[in-house]
Amino acid sequence: MQPLTVLSIAGSDSGGGAGIQADLRTFAALGVHATTAVTAVTAQDTMGVHDVEVMSASMVLAQARCVLGDFEVAAVKTGMLGDASVVEAVAELAREGLLNKLVVDPVLVSTTEHSLMRDGGVRAYREALVPLATVVTPNLREAATLCGVDVEDVTTIEH
Repeated sequence: MQPLTVLSIAGSDSGGGAGIQADLRTFAALGVHATTAVTAVTAQDTMGVHDVEVMSASMVLAQARCVLGDFEVAAVKTGMLGDASVVEAVAELAREGLLNKLVVDPVLVSTTEHSLMRDGGVRAYREALVPLATVVTPNLREAATLCGVDVEDVTTIEH
């Protein structure tokens, strides 16, 4: 029996602690075949993100379409998308019905507080991608940003 194939659409972390590298380790541990579409390349280490190069939306689409045209992809997970054009490109694939079981992890800021989303990206997530997701997995800060609210404590979340 062939293992399921999954697609990670996310950024590359040169330090190996997050992004595509972390997804690949997780997928291997779960026994699924991993495919990727790289959205950005970061220069980072345990102390922080030092530089980010976001791929063009056309390059992200080209990578994803190659994978989706060749493999029977059972599920798709997004990570760092980098800017609004890439978010919109992923949403385009979802609208076309190509992204089965779409898990959106709206990575907006690194754990070392470096912004990983350029202007317009949050709006694109809200309007274009989140409504198409099967599951959205924001952390508390990302959820607050996507909802446009300040979250200070549990009471704020409840209201």
